[in-house]
Amino acid sequence: MAEEEVLHVVMLPWSAFGHMISFFQLSIALARSGVKVSFVSTPNNIQRLPKPPPDLSNLIHFVELQLPALDNQLLPEGAEATVDIPFDKIQYLKIAYDLLQHPFEQFVASQSPDWIIIDMISSWVGNIAQQHRVSLMHFSVFSAATYAFFGPEFLVGYGREKLRSSPNSLTSVPKWVDFPSSLAFRSFEAKNVYAGFFENNASGMIDVERCAYALHGCQAVAVRSCPEYEGEYLNLFEKIIGKPVIPVGLLAPENARRRDQITDESWIKTFDWLDEQKPSSVVFVGFGSECKLTKDQVYEMAHGLELSGLPFLWALREPDWAADDVDALPWGFGERTHGRGIVSIGWAPQLEILGHQSIGGSLFHSGWGSVIETLQFGHCLVVLPFIIDQPLNARILVEKGLAVEVERREDGSFARDDIAKALRLAMVSEEGQKLRVRAREAAMIFKDRKLHQRYFDRFVDYLKVNVIKILAHQSIGGSLFHSGWVYVIETLQFGHCLVVLPFIIDQPLNFEVTGGEGFG
Repeated sequence: MAEEEVLHVVMLPWSAFGHMISFFQLSIALARSGVKVSFVSTPNNIQRLPKPPPDLSNLIHFVELQLPALDNQLLPEGAEATVDIPFDKIQYLKIAYDLLQHPFEQFVASQSPDWIIIDMISSWVGNIAQQHRVSLMHFSVFSAATYAFFGPEFLVGYGREKLRSSPNSLTSVPKWVDFPSSLAFRSFEAKNVYAGFFENNASGMIDVERCAYALHGCQAVAVRSCPEYEGEYLNLFEKIIGKPVIPVGLLAPENARRRDQITDESWIKTFDWLDEQKPSSVVFVGFGSECKLTKDQVYEMAHGLELSGLPFLWALREPDWAADDVDALPWGFGERTHGRGIVSIGWAPQLEILGHQSIGGSLFHSGWGSVIETLQFGHCLVVLPFIIDQPLNARILVEKGLAVEVERREDGSFARDDIAKALRLAMVSEEGQKLRVRAREAAMIFKDRKLHQRYFDRFVDYLKVNVIKILAHQSIGGSLFHSGWVYVIETLQFGHCLVVLPFIIDQPLNFEVTGGEGFG
């Protein structure tokens, strides 16, 4: 596109904060590259997002679309994100989310953006993009390994024979992963994942179909990742989908605030306590806002921290089953661990905590965003995965020698001894020394902002060059491309001559059909 033109990208994340925060971080990075961003979500969700840096306020615009109301018995009033509702209500949030289709199309029609970047749930945006001739991309908030695991069915297989017919089909490494890998779910994990992705829900579309339709309409996929961490899975993902898969780097969050910018009195005292601890001696425990732990899980975790004998800082989400803060922890826990550990219930400045010199390890769920945040500081990882991609992330981290996974029973339960054993192995045992060294080595990649900026710059270049509007311009007479079928359709509608350089999947066959002039 012309130098004087400003690229305009519309963001549409799914209404889960793990997704919205990743889209927000992508928006910040795009704005820093001079791209205009329209971030679309609902009013309550937008109010709860961080504020963008003041110097980017002219490039990032928040677009509020009112979430259509459902019966209160289906979706409580004011609930606009998964964090607001129990797990069984998420299917109704998808119904309300789908009802955003009309106002979203009106916005796209009024703005005529260059690109729309969507999440995995947004199955209906492809038709909007095609009708208004807007380029469409999917942004994965998960690792490439997660998408590669679900494979052809999840990525391009809607309307085809099911490859996964039962939870048991998720418990082994897929046949299309043609290199050594431990990528698989445990039996107790597979039951919930299968129910969530492959079984019917109230929205009328199973999630595996949602993702397949969303990806089918896209020109390319952007992944919050880098080849240095999972190059083989990025290549496999691209091979499966037959479209460009573009690593955008890890999009590490903005630098932590200075200590003098933290004004909450309780957190000032907590950081004073951290200052008194030995370097790399404290375990940070945090499972985020989306992970809703049961009373048994919280209590066993507490007893495990006590048994470990290690200093700890625990950011505990306020449990909905607890009558008050006292009920949220085992009786006498605070007194028995006084001076050795701190439990903070509610919001926590996680990035500032992770960056403190006394933190040496993290006990967490191994969500991809948290993996990125934690490894940039070189902390050793103790992982206790629960939902969606977390178990797959955990398997890869263990395989790479970067984490210890807490042992579980066949039903998925864990005991205090399992917590204490994993913590001591990672933090202080001689056996865990290799893990601690590997974590510091990984930090050299995860915190290398120049490396990730190079990936992001290439991503921005791709956005600028591959806008559908460019193909429609009267000055364009031909295209040199890989002959992927979507590109064939997009290019031939404008009557361009084709010069094709096929590489993978269907591209050589499409070359034969189009009769393009090939070389190579």
